[in-house]
Amino acid sequence: MRDRQTDGGEKLGIYIHIPFCRSKCDYCDFYSLAGQEGRMDSYQKALLAHLKETAPMARSFCVDTIYFGGGTPSWYGAKRLRELLKAIKKNYKVEKDAEITFETNPDSADFKTLRVLRRAGFNRVSFGFQSACPGELELIHRPHTVEQGDEAVAAARKAKLNNLSLDLIYGLPGQTMASWQETVEHALTLEPEHLSCYGLKVEEGTPLAARAAAGEVLPDDDAQADMYLWMVERLRQAGYEQYEISNFAKPGFASRHNLRYWQLRPYIGFGPAAHSDFGGKRYAWVRDLEGYITGVLEGGELLDSQDLIPEGERGCEYLMLGLRTVHGIEEWEYRGRYFMDFAPIEARLEEFQTRGWAEKVAGGRWHLTPGGFLVSNQLIGDLLERQEKVRLDALLPRVQARYQGKQ
Repeated sequence: MRDRQTDGGEKLGIYIHIPFCRSKCDYCDFYSLAGQEGRMDSYQKALLAHLKETAPMARSFCVDTIYFGGGTPSWYGAKRLRELLKAIKKNYKVEKDAEITFETNPDSADFKTLRVLRRAGFNRVSFGFQSACPGELELIHRPHTVEQGDEAVAAARKAKLNNLSLDLIYGLPGQTMASWQETVEHALTLEPEHLSCYGLKVEEGTPLAARAAAGEVLPDDDAQADMYLWMVERLRQAGYEQYEISNFAKPGFASRHNLRYWQLRPYIGFGPAAHSDFGGKRYAWVRDLEGYITGVLEGGELLDSQDLIPEGERGCEYLMLGLRTVHGIEEWEYRGRYFMDFAPIEARLEEFQTRGWAEKVAGGRWHLTPGGFLVSNQLIGDLLERQEKVRLDALLPRVQARYQGKQ
């Protein structure tokens, strides 16, 4: 299930969560904080200590992806990011061609900062561009303008960052099909290697949720579906390959770090609310900046949750995450890894195929179509229910035999 190098070292991803932002956007549900710059130095000490103390557990692994997310990592400062990357390279076995990404907003991405980070070893940048329409950016309280986005991309190119991704959102307040098309076309003029295009979700507890509850009208599901399907076809025409529901890349530029999540490869996260899947366990750190700092530096409680992952649950994840990608799923991967019957799953996929939601390609792999991606939650939920029924049907004779043996 995991990639291996010729030297036998397993591959590992590292995620660093930077929870600081200049300001909080109305739709954001990620763990991020505005106005906490005074805690950055203490947080840096905690991250450096946590990276060092965790390193022995990853001694046999080769790190092939590193991702700094947030929050806004660039707001944290190039000096701190450079120090963290240096610590990772010192304490972990980082491959020479590792993909090393940092997220940034255009307002905190000047040429000097970008050049410093590229020279430090960062080789991929992800910009929170979101929209090319000024009114839409204002309605969600983004801290940048369209012009700043264009300037940030130009600065990245000047700094010789040759793997650049843009995040875009469809379904924004005030957005129409015409304005979404304008955003996509504008993004294409910037020639990014990668595009992440997300449908807006109104998350409970966010300012946008309060606005929606007060009666603000947002593009409905049908409007979002139309935006999505148009975007998929337009990006295909422009030479971008769709490799996951929301992600598109020029050939050779799919995000290796994001793919490891969908392909069940191991990763370790650092920072408040960061998740890990490592050593057969899934765990998350406390969703609290002060709790994380105290937990690392003073020995307080760090874990928010921890679970061992049985193979049956891994089988569920294989279906759920694999069907988010164009690579999809395959019978003998499923049978060989999880020892479960694929026939009921395939029978249902064949039904989906008649509806235009799924497709079986050469080599026997199944994946969802763009239309299937739109209803992927329902389709995957249906398959998981069938998987559970198969599991219970297989378990029942053993339970009955055990019970009868006691009579």
